[in-house]
Amino acid sequence: MLEHLKEQPADKILMLMQSYREDPRENKVDLGVGVYKDASGNTPVMRAVKAAEKRIWEDQTTKAYTGLAGDPAYTSGMIDLVLSGAAPKERIAAVATPGGTGAIRQGLELIRRAAPDATVWVSAPTWPNHPSIIKFLGMKMGEYRYFDDSTRGVDFSAMMSDLSGISTGDVVLLHGCCHNPTGANLSDAQWDEVIALLKEKGAVPMVDIAYQGFGDGLDADGAATRKVAAAMDECLIAASCSKNFGIYRERTGILMAIARDDKEAKIAQANMNFLNRQNFSFPPDHGARIVSTILGDPTLRADWEAELEEVRLSMLGLRQQLADELRQLSNSDRFDFIAHHRGMFSQIGTTPEKVETMRQNNGIYMVSDSRMNIAGLNAETVPLLARAIVDARV
Repeated sequence: MLEHLKEQPADKILMLMQSYREDPRENKVDLGVGVYKDASGNTPVMRAVKAAEKRIWEDQTTKAYTGLAGDPAYTSGMIDLVLSGAAPKERIAAVATPGGTGAIRQGLELIRRAAPDATVWVSAPTWPNHPSIIKFLGMKMGEYRYFDDSTRGVDFSAMMSDLSGISTGDVVLLHGCCHNPTGANLSDAQWDEVIALLKEKGAVPMVDIAYQGFGDGLDADGAATRKVAAAMDECLIAASCSKNFGIYRERTGILMAIARDDKEAKIAQANMNFLNRQNFSFPPDHGARIVSTILGDPTLRADWEAELEEVRLSMLGLRQQLADELRQLSNSDRFDFIAHHRGMFSQIGTTPEKVETMRQNNGIYMVSDSRMNIAGLNAETVPLLARAIVDARV
């Protein structure tokens, strides 16, 4: 049997991580993997997470299974965090999932069960797991243009032109904030236009919100998702706790489905429970328990929000420092877009060959499409990256 399996292409980011580990240079810089790093290059455990884990260790009396949908305190807390009352709770079905990736996978499987002929539209570019999972599931996929390579911002006219061709019942996958990989976000007015078009076409939005709190703040980063949830009859939302709670390895995510009414929500809930059962039975609980403990305790929540704000401001400071450094070295404002982007990532806009040049000559490790993790920098490595970009004639 196993002899019939075919070799699979290696994951580019995992290959990049391996090359970085094997590089003996002391001044090498890892901008590939999407995790937050502090000024010392560590990915710390947040204070509130440590406190919540200690409380769980002291108070927890069982490791018995949770329900198929996960701990109700977790799903309820996450619905409040992401949606903040944007849709009535009786219209919302929700299940805990193994990370944001698990939420995307379960959401796509739900779409396949409900509308097997629907086309799922993704931005070009988008997070590589989006098209990978869609193709793996054998679903129809379309792309809409999103990023303007010349301005390094959203190409909104092209986006709207492509979305004008969607059909009734199609699904449009949108990034709720901090677009991955570009860092370029829609404005409030542009979100309104997208929502109006989706309503006109009878399409269903699916929002991936993996970086709430990393861009303009918890509430501001949730605003677009709440706009969509409030305006649409139906909506899917996949959210992750990996980044904003710093619990990457705990694999903590949630899938929400907003239905037309409470009756359809109950049916959606039953189907989402069923999909959890088929794919992994009960969802993991430790990360979810950490999140619900933090969200349910005013003191822990305040400390978590304060530290998350520190993380956000740190990334904004690094963005501004890099933009300033590049302006000085290049005697040009063409890299100012870096300070305007939001979240962990930006695409600087260059060829795979120049990315490889920066790796070989300067020890700068970024994905070949020039996506770089801003959170992988610190005040000392920003000048190294700026010099590499200028020397490579990006």
